[in-house]
Amino acid sequence: MNKLEKTVHKLQKYPTWVLSFAIGRVVKFVGTASCSFDVMTKEKVVISLRNKPKVRNHIGQIHAAAMVLLAETATGMVVGMNIPDDKLPLMKSIQSKFVKRSQGKMQAEATLTAEQVHQINTLDKGEVTVPVKVTDEIGQEPVICEMVWAWIPKKKK
Repeated sequence: MNKLEKTVHKLQKYPTWVLSFAIGRVVKFVGTASCSFDVMTKEKVVISLRNKPKVRNHIGQIHAAAMVLLAETATGMVVGMNIPDDKLPLMKSIQSKFVKRSQGKMQAEATLTAEQVHQINTLDKGEVTVPVKVTDEIGQEPVICEMVWAWIPKKKK
């Protein structure tokens, strides 16, 4: 169990806003946007964002950058729940394709397979494409994202 998983496990006995507040204090941009951490396990992370003025674009939708923030944070956190403490997670690439207008609140759900978890835990360094689905409040997927995360040892040998 790594440090992030231990911390999440301790905070899960409290209301979900406590976990969201704690992560927002460490990851400042996530806190500024007021992302809500709804589910955090080793296999799945679900993060949501209400459509409020500070994250809106010029037409009243959640801003494109905030949509990508949801996807990047959800994928990074699911990797973070699994990565050994002696490894450093790094965002390798982000691809986003905006396919329709969003409506209201949005959420991102990132998952890892058992094979991906095994790779993260056993390989000294590597990379993984983390599946993520970003949906709005009516269930549409207005943005299609592909997030590739890498990991390396924290200290060079």
